[in-house]
Formats: sequence, structure tokens, C-alpha cells
Amino acid sequence: MAQPVKSVRPQVSHQRLKVRRQLAAAAMELFVSKGYEATTVDEIAATAGVARRTFFRHFRSKEEAIFPDHDDTLERAKAVLDAAPAHENPIDTVCRGIKEVMKMYAASPAVSVQRYRLTREVPALREREIASVARYERLFTSYLLGQFDENSHNGDEPLLAEVAAASVVTAHNHVLRRWLRRDGEGDVEAELDHAFAIVRRTFASLPAIAATAPPPAAFASAKGEVLVTVARTDAPLSEVMRTIEQALTDRA
Repeated sequence: MAQPVKSVRPQVSHQRLKVRRQLAAAAMELFVSKGYEATTVDEIAATAGVARRTFFRHFRSKEEAIFPDHDDTLERAKAVLDAAPAHENPIDTVCRGIKEVMKMYAASPAVSVQRYRLTREVPALREREIASVARYERLFTSYLLGQFDENSHNGDEPLLAEVAAASVVTAHNHVLRRWLRRDGEGDVEAELDHAFAIVRRTFASLPAIAATAPPPAAFASAKGEVLVTVARTDAPLSEVMRTIEQALTDRA
């Protein structure tokens, strides 16, 4: 009897990331010791113990080589969006998504700090970093745009989604840069939560975005003795009050 074929995708994915990280470590070592311009792809491959063709199976250029985890991190961020609870505010969802990026950097603080210093010194690496940031912004913009009701803002939905997504990414990067400048020391998670709270206060009240959350509800007892109100903590006070007034009117 034929045996079922076992999936090897997890092992393949793990091996792929392992090789990418080896190449990234080799590239960083050479960039620091020889300089970016003087380092060749052949030298990176040789230092990592792989063939030149293996290098190009993983990276298109040497500047791409010191960012080995962004592809996988982008997929994890997308998975957060795809699995978001039905009634979660989309701004909260995007904030959880971008936290996958911070986890990536925080997993290896020393490497992250060294990479940050290199990107400050080498324009080509800085451009690659900017391109990576743009990928996250496009992902989050697309997600937020999908949360708007059709024509909810007279055609301004693309602008609002892009601005909100960029604000979340900017808040994240602001905290990340400060943490890297401190050599990866400090409570970066608490700082990130504080930054996200500012973004939420700014954007969470957008009617079209907040519409995914259940509206406030008020229930009055049959004898009119008890009134129970259920509302999200970020629901506008005026909306909560209108709900209460309507419930009292219905019971009058």
C-alpha cells in the first residue's frame, strides 16, 4: 500500500530562511570590514559557504542581502490582517500587523543595530530599506481601503486609507529608530503601544473605519427600573448618549 506523501514545505521554508540569514550575516560582515562598494556578490557567497547561483536564488542584489527577513515578515503581517476578528477596529488590526516588523528587529538587537548603522552610511542600503517600508504601507493601505463603505467619504477613501496606513508605519518607525539609536535598549513595546495610542485617537473615530465595530446598544427593563448600555471604549460619547436617549424614549 502506498504511503501518503508528507509535506516538506515547512522544512523547505526553514532551510530557505536559514540560507538567507547566512548570506545576510556574510554580507554584513564584509560590508563592515571591506566597505559596501568593495564587496562583491562572489565574496558574500564564498563567505557564506554557498555558490554564486545560490545567492541569486535568494537575493537579486547585494544591498538586498542584509534584509533577509522582510519577505517572511510581510507574510506574517498579512496573516494578521487576514485573521482579524470581525468586530476589531481596523486601525487596531494594522497596529498588530506592523508589530510583526518590530518582533523581527527585536529578535536580534545586536544585528539590527549594526544593520541600522550600515543603512545610515550607505545610500543604496537606505533606498532598499525605504522600498521595504513602502511594501508594508501598500499592504496596510489596501486593507484599510477595504474597510470603507462605498462612497463613504465622497471619493476620498483612497487618501484616508493611505494617510492612516502611513501614520501607523511612521509611528512604528519612529519608535524603532529611537530604540536602535539606544543600541536596542529600553522597553520598546511600551513605547510602541504609546505611539499607537496616539494614532488610534487620531483615526479610530473615522465613521467608515469605526463602522466595523458594533454600535452602542442600550437595553431597558420592562418596568423601566434598569438601563444597560453596551459600547466600545472608543465610541463617540454623542453616539452613546443618543443610544441611551432612544432607549428611554422607547420605554416611555
